Amino acid sequence: MVGLRVFCATLMLGGSAHAQDWSSGAVMRALEIPAHEGLMTLMGNPDTTLAPFETDGCSGGLSDAWRVVAGQFPDFDEIHQSAPPWESCCVTHDAAYHNADSALDARASFDARLIADRALRTCVAATGGDRVDALVAVYRVNPDQIARAFEAIADAMYMAVRIGGRPCSGLPWRWGYGYPSCSVLTGALD
Repeated sequence: MVGLRVFCATLMLGGSAHAQDWSSGAVMRALEIPAHEGLMTLMGNPDTTLAPFETDGCSGGLSDAWRVVAGQFPDFDEIHQSAPPWESCCVTHDAAYHNADSALDARASFDARLIADRALRTCVAATGGDRVDALVAVYRVNPDQIARAFEAIADAMYMAVRIGGRPCSGLPWRWGYGYPSCSVLTGALD
């Protein structure tokens, strides 16, 4: 809840998340490092095993919902494809999240997560360039409007993963999700 308040205050005071990267500041680092320490404790336990890599595409039900809509509305599928056009960005992001990008300490883990999340944002925004001609023709807008729309989607996804992807959260899409659940207090929940 504190992280959400800091995020909202940052947006009100400083503009968009893309313009001001609130998630890399000292306050956010201080709030998140204990969770990375818990994950590193868990990863350092010789009895801890990494599960095989799995991905759901874009987490939070995004890929699943997209497929349902595409299946129900042929025009949507024809224009927007049967999976999110940025789904490969999500799979690459999931690969980093799965094993905490092989980080060896809490600070490296925080930095690696930030890099993975920024790469996701960049990749999602770039998919607009791949689709601009088709979308301009369908929606009769200019290419800058398409770029801004994809940047908005990328920023929203970035905010979602920064807020909901912390390690030791118990969420299935958390940083280090290939390891058992962990606690910021003890490292392991089991």
